[in-house]
Amino acid sequence: MNHSVPTADALRGALSGLLDGLPPKQATQAVDRLIANYRGRTPTDAPVLRDRSDVAAYAAYRMPATFEAVRAALAGLAAALPDWAPASHVDVGGGTGAATWAVDATWEGPRTTTVLDWADPALALGRELAGASGSQVLAGAEWRKAVIGTGLTVPEAELVTVSYVLGELTEQARRAVTEEAARAAGTVVFIEPGTPEGYLRIREARERLVAAGMRVAAPCPHDGTCPIVPGEDWCHFSARVSRSSLHRQVKGGTLAYEDEKFAYVAATRLPAAPATARITRRPQIRKGLVQLELCGPEAEGLSRSTVTKRHGALYKAARDAEWGDAWPPPAEHGHED
Repeated sequence: MNHSVPTADALRGALSGLLDGLPPKQATQAVDRLIANYRGRTPTDAPVLRDRSDVAAYAAYRMPATFEAVRAALAGLAAALPDWAPASHVDVGGGTGAATWAVDATWEGPRTTTVLDWADPALALGRELAGASGSQVLAGAEWRKAVIGTGLTVPEAELVTVSYVLGELTEQARRAVTEEAARAAGTVVFIEPGTPEGYLRIREARERLVAAGMRVAAPCPHDGTCPIVPGEDWCHFSARVSRSSLHRQVKGGTLAYEDEKFAYVAATRLPAAPATARITRRPQIRKGLVQLELCGPEAEGLSRSTVTKRHGALYKAARDAEWGDAWPPPAEHGHED
């Protein structure tokens, strides 16, 4: 971890003055339109962020949640590659740079960082926010205009991230971006909203990454066909997001936090150690037992595990386990339930 930079706090600080001077109605209208695009209802071949007001609204509305979701996905990757840290990172469709902040919160530098996006206002604001981050890696990032779609060329890098982008693209463009990311990177991470539609886009990307010769590092315990039946369920996880007063103002909320649902896949050409199984729902804690919904090895698929007090240390681990965690935890691999 990069302990020298309090990344989440620095991000909130950088965002604090963002909407000064922007009429509330204009900010609300921009947020409403962005929500529709964020949910993947209107795939296009044009930038979603059109001007400074769009970008300011987007950054205030989405950056904290995107940052936490990407950071959670990267934690799954880091657990599968515990001795690895990327020396180069390209963020495709990076907008104002939330994923670059998440990478900086996960691994220490030095690291070269390049953000590709098709919206000049997003690149400009992303550069501005990075300059206020206190991080040498973020301050030194290159912000480069590029059309995200067919014809995209991604610079070669050890890590490529594509977060909350696929839903903005046509099917042809999704295929092109996924295949180009796989060509350019040693390791790739795709993150989408934790909706049924977002899950299907991640499932599609996962299949293409495996077809390109990459191995799934997280969250899946295997490279085979996803055991979930589309239309009946979907694979997604949750990240807790602390809301600043600015965040609550833009989103019209009153709680000090929210839970960001997301779906993701991390794939690599490096030797990785995926989880034996993954907790796919919030653990259900009952008197004397914990019920875990698990996705396990390909032959086992989806299953439910009940851990009771008689399991000793494993029971305590189950009570402390969270949605999205690997199971069993590394220290408990010797236990059976």
